[in-house]
Amino acid sequence: MTPRWPSASAWLTAGALALALACGLALIPGHLRGEASVLDRIEGTLADLRGLLAGPRPAPDAVVVIAIDDETVRAAGAYPLPRDVMARLVRTLAAASPKALAIDVLFADPGPPEADEALAGALAAAPSVLGMAATFARGETERAAQAGPFTDLPVAEHLLRPTPALARAGALGLVNVATDHGGTPRHIPLLVAADGSLHAALPLRAAALALGREPELARDAVRLGPVATPLDVGASLALRFYGPQGSIRTVSARTVLDGTFSRENIVNKTLIVGATALGSGDTLATPFDPVLPGVEVLATGIAHLVAGDALLRTTTVRRIDAAAALILPAAILLLISSRRIGIGLVLSTLVLAAASALAALAFARGIWLSMALPLATTIVPVVPYVAARLWLDQRQERKLEAARAALLRFHAPALAARLAETPDFLDVPVAQRAAVLFVDLSGFTGLAERLGPVRTRERLKEMHNLVEDEVTARDGSVTSFMGDGAMVLFGLPEARDDDAARAVATALTLHARLTAWLAGEVAEGAIGVRIGVHAGPVVMSRLGGEHNQHITATGDTVNVASRLLEITKQHGAPVAFSAEVLAALDGPLAALDRLPPGLSAPLQVAVRGRVEPLVLRLWRPPTAA
Repeated sequence: MTPRWPSASAWLTAGALALALACGLALIPGHLRGEASVLDRIEGTLADLRGLLAGPRPAPDAVVVIAIDDETVRAAGAYPLPRDVMARLVRTLAAASPKALAIDVLFADPGPPEADEALAGALAAAPSVLGMAATFARGETERAAQAGPFTDLPVAEHLLRPTPALARAGALGLVNVATDHGGTPRHIPLLVAADGSLHAALPLRAAALALGREPELARDAVRLGPVATPLDVGASLALRFYGPQGSIRTVSARTVLDGTFSRENIVNKTLIVGATALGSGDTLATPFDPVLPGVEVLATGIAHLVAGDALLRTTTVRRIDAAAALILPAAILLLISSRRIGIGLVLSTLVLAAASALAALAFARGIWLSMALPLATTIVPVVPYVAARLWLDQRQERKLEAARAALLRFHAPALAARLAETPDFLDVPVAQRAAVLFVDLSGFTGLAERLGPVRTRERLKEMHNLVEDEVTARDGSVTSFMGDGAMVLFGLPEARDDDAARAVATALTLHARLTAWLAGEVAEGAIGVRIGVHAGPVVMSRLGGEHNQHITATGDTVNVASRLLEITKQHGAPVAFSAEVLAALDGPLAALDRLPPGLSAPLQVAVRGRVEPLVLRLWRPPTAA
């Protein structure tokens, strides 16, 4: 038995699935390690869109921003604020008994000794954290360090610390924020390796002071007493902004300095002091605000650690992303690979919409599922697959059209359509009623002798085309051409109530057209037209061998219709209608509104090879009657 090879469409689907797998294997490892990639821009835009759809949300009341705003700068007369002004601000805040006081100001350069001493004393009087900054090498491959459960901690080249006198007055914390390619802050690295040791971020230091607990760090979370906060790769905190500037309670430093602030707004709170003045240059773009002050970004991180409401983007979530990046393209490709690509495209669109809706809903619930990764592994194989599939389908359609055209050359349109739809049509014979028409040219043998074989074929071709046009126009089927004759069935592929009416109407128009055609080819009267029409039960079936078959009808009805040609010759009439076919009209002839003029009275005639006589009516053109 000859093996059956997979179709081109099956090979194409297999190739697309292999491409999807290869794309996934190329992108997933880097995603699991949290490495930067070309997809970050797309993912950042989609994350911002999901954040906007989710909308702003209330910020924890436990964190307050002490803003060094434009009014504070004008009142102080300088920016950065003089050290003595900063010392007075810190002393006033310390008097409100904050749980923690974080200073998002870099005191890298020494000030006047008396002012630095005053500021150091003020810081020492409160649970304070001073900011410091890490700098990273440019133009080099990002380095990563391993410590405890973490294998991919960022490594800094230098640390910009406060002056030694101030550094000794309180804890130190990094103010670095990790931004994407568009400058939007996405993470705060809670641990950075530098100078052979690990350094904590300012938000982590401040939250630990506020909760009075040392942080317990695990691979996917940091725990501060009862509060557990999820962590992304590299001990980084995924940021989920509360809204535009001011979403976190903000108190102007000027009101603190001049004593007009409400003490209840800051007492027993976690305070973070930083610049919000427009001239400070410390702003970052977020989904809700294109110029969110950097101090509010750090305050967002502190709030996450205190309330435990950071975005859930852990190793487990990234593994879910990886699974989606393999499953989604496979599902889409299998849907599109169905026989009807249009339905597959609709279903795949619904699947993509459902996946996008799920990602948006998860983000609103605080879970950051990647959209860019599954979309990339889906689009890369699906777009060329759809293009190739459409090309294949068009080529197949052209082949089918050619096959249909070839089928039409051997069968009537209605029968060809049925065979194309149901190839095994009439494998089992079917008994039904039908109208049978035979047409023949009398005297054509002598004409063929005079014309020769080539011109005879041309004339027969013309006659066959004429018969086919008239029969097809009334949904009949020419089952066979026999030289200068033809057999026609009305009731194939299915019997209809008007089969007899269409057969009678075809007989009359065929006689008129064939007579006119013959008049232009030979001397008038040399060749005539004979037509017999009968109706009754027949057996529709396929005749022939295993590989060479044709569809036709058999039975007494067919034999009688054929014998009617002899009767027309005997009585000198061009057309004979059996009483059965006229009775099957069941009233006025639909195509002619009434029985055609020129019909003879009913005749009872003997039919060769048949015991029972036949009742029929002969028809002659009215002009010749």
